[in-house]
Amino acid sequence: MKAKIATFTKISKHVLERATTMKKDIHPKYSTDAKITCACGTVYEIGSTNPEIQIELCAACHPFYTGKQKILDTARRVEKFQERASQKTEAKTGKKVKAQKRSAQKVAKREEKEKSEA
Repeated sequence: MKAKIATFTKISKHVLERATTMKKDIHPKYSTDAKITCACGTVYEIGSTNPEIQIELCAACHPFYTGKQKILDTARRVEKFQERASQKTEAKTGKKVKAQKRSAQKVAKREEKEKSEA
């Protein structure tokens, strides 16, 4: 039993030694002071393998983050959706509403029938 434990520790030491050592000359150089420059002029400093990065949008100028988002609606989709949403809140549904509607229809039918008979 002791022999099995000893071989296991030898194997695990070997695996650990291989896992911690990296191959040389195959990894790109990591720069801790890489600069990201946005089209709006904002500059961020981060860590990266590229020393300089150019981007078009950042958190300072993106419409979603600034709140200046514009919705281009050529087919009135947004307006149609808002109309439907407002109608749903106005029109109430449910068992009680349906029962009231049915009873009102029955009363109206009865009154119409009485008028036609008289």
